[in-house]
Amino acid sequence: MEIILKQDIKSLGEKDDIVNVKPGYGRNYLIPQGFGALATPSAKKVLAENLKQAAFKQDKIKKDAEGIAARLTDVKLSIGAKAGETGKIFGAVNTIMIADALKQQGFDVDRRRITFETEPKFVGEYVANLNLHKEVKVKVPFEVVAE
Repeated sequence: MEIILKQDIKSLGEKDDIVNVKPGYGRNYLIPQGFGALATPSAKKVLAENLKQAAFKQDKIKKDAEGIAARLTDVKLSIGAKAGETGKIFGAVNTIMIADALKQQGFDVDRRRITFETEPKFVGEYVANLNLHKEVKVKVPFEVVAE
C-alpha cells in the first residue's frame, strides 16, 4: 500500500515522501492518526505540483538572501554600550542591538537569525554570524564602543 507522508516519521520517511507500507499499518495507524494519506493518482499529481511550487518559493527566498548577503559584505556596525574604566561592558550587547543597528542601515534581519562567535563582554571588535538561509550565512564585523 502506498502512503504519502504528511510529516516526518522516524524509520519510515520524511514529509511528502511516498512510501510502501503494509495495509494494516497504513489503514489502522498512519491514516487515522493523520500521519499519511493514500497515494492515489490524483493525490500524487497534487503532491508533485505542491513540491514544484515549494521548490520555486525556496529558490526565490534563497536568491533574496544571497542578494542581502552580497550587500552586507561591506557593512561595519558600531554598537554603543556603557563600559567601565577597564573596558568591561555593563549589561550585555545582544542580538536585538545588532538587529536594530542593521535596520538603521536598511537591512531587515530577524534577531533570532543572529549569533555571536564570541560573546561581547568588553569594548572592542567582534563578529556576528547572520543565518539568512540554511545555505546562506554571512559574517558581519561590529565594534562595541564605550558611551
